[in-house]
Amino acid sequence: MSARFDLSGRVAAVTGGSSGLGRAMARALAGAGADLVLIARRRSELEQAVGEIRSAGGRAAFVVADLADPAALGDIAAQAAEAFGAPNILINAAGVNLRQPIEDVGPEAWNLHLALHLTAPFFLAKAMAPAMIAKGRGRIINLASLQSQRAFPNSAPYGAGKGGIVQLTRAMAEAWSRHGITVNAIAPGFFPTELTAAVFNDPARAEANARQTMIGRNGELEDIAGPTIFFASDASAYVTGQTLYVDGGFSAK
Repeated sequence: MSARFDLSGRVAAVTGGSSGLGRAMARALAGAGADLVLIARRRSELEQAVGEIRSAGGRAAFVVADLADPAALGDIAAQAAEAFGAPNILINAAGVNLRQPIEDVGPEAWNLHLALHLTAPFFLAKAMAPAMIAKGRGRIINLASLQSQRAFPNSAPYGAGKGGIVQLTRAMAEAWSRHGITVNAIAPGFFPTELTAAVFNDPARAEANARQTMIGRNGELEDIAGPTIFFASDASAYVTGQTLYVDGGFSAK
């Protein structure tokens, strides 16, 4: 059974891999044997994340890139293939949440959210899919959210993007699963990351969120490892087009 979860010889590209959930997911894949290519804007954080993987015995490289620039996505996909060959695992974890009242949201903020949460995942996957199809195997994992199915205050553009990524996951799965590429999404609950700093900096609010779960606590970064490896491995070969809520039961309560 352990062979079903073994990622030795696989190449995984992780957007947003320099911090937060993307970094935790990259560590998990490296621990299962995959070679990692981390894609993000901040070089210093990328260097730290790659160093962390290498110090644990893994192989990793990085690409400094602005994923909000649609014109750059084709080049980003090409650069991601330079270190270890064409990726056969893609994790779309890059994101932003500016947390503005809906009355204050302007075109720039709106376009940034949709660029990172919908445009980049779609066009990166589209650019990487041909190599996956040629090999008859690929795994694409998108990051959804609790806001894929419910609304939180001051997050209209973020919620729109995260609602859209669930449908985009289904659409990509419909197009590519017959070629051996499964496409699924993970919808995290409240984890301590840069995007949720405003929540975790308010102890009362963080505790209220923990009480809303069935387990009775907020997420820890290690909690994302198992679902990530499952969706990236042969263990999930007959699972596609799905969204898995990793939220301690928050969305079901």
